[in-house]
Amino acid sequence: MQPFKIIIVEDVPLEMKGTLGIVRADIPEAEVIGTASNESEYWKVMKQGLPDLVLLDLGLGGSTTIGVEICRSTKEMYPQVKVLIFTGEILNEKLWVDVLDAGADGIILKTGELLTRHDVISVMDGKQLVFNEPILKKIVERFKRAVNGQLAKQEALISYEIDEYDERFLRHLALGYTKEQITQLRGMPFGVKSLEKRQTELMKKLFPDGNGGMGINATRLVVRALELRIIDIDNLEADEA
Repeated sequence: MQPFKIIIVEDVPLEMKGTLGIVRADIPEAEVIGTASNESEYWKVMKQGLPDLVLLDLGLGGSTTIGVEICRSTKEMYPQVKVLIFTGEILNEKLWVDVLDAGADGIILKTGELLTRHDVISVMDGKQLVFNEPILKKIVERFKRAVNGQLAKQEALISYEIDEYDERFLRHLALGYTKEQITQLRGMPFGVKSLEKRQTELMKKLFPDGNGGMGINATRLVVRALELRIIDIDNLEADEA
């Protein structure tokens, strides 16, 4: 690996010392050309010499958004500079999404095996989305749940003979649309009476043994559709009107 220049951004002195120790001991190719503990220091260091890699903590001065904005601005101004997040924000998953949207090349959580030479070299070699084991474990768990949810939905659609219009009808009921509003959706060729008939048919399909003698309204129908994964609570989006 060819030598490369690195700037470290970290506001906790003890953690800065630890990160410098890791870089100097395990990544001999990396030349630390500057360090910063806040945003203003960072931009001053950047003006003194452009790095190949920025190792960026997110929680600077008690704010998590500053790190995200540093990442976004860096990638906009210097797209060739790699930005690897090295953060103790191990529970703030929304923050991970924000910084990935801002263009980060990877996220290393300060837990588990911490920062390794392999992670840094992977980023410098052009690998996209480099993560260490703690965040990879979460990603895999979410992926498995998403796939299992999709399979459950497909099985439910087949088992209960749900067509495209049934799914759209149920999804918009879940979003609070009235039947009159649903008839106005693009590509929905039904009037109110047809939708009422479709709702009755769906009640029979989804509650083949009735509902324990209790009445079935639109709300109960939607809840049942969610339970069966016919519609996905995480993907309730309205169609174009």
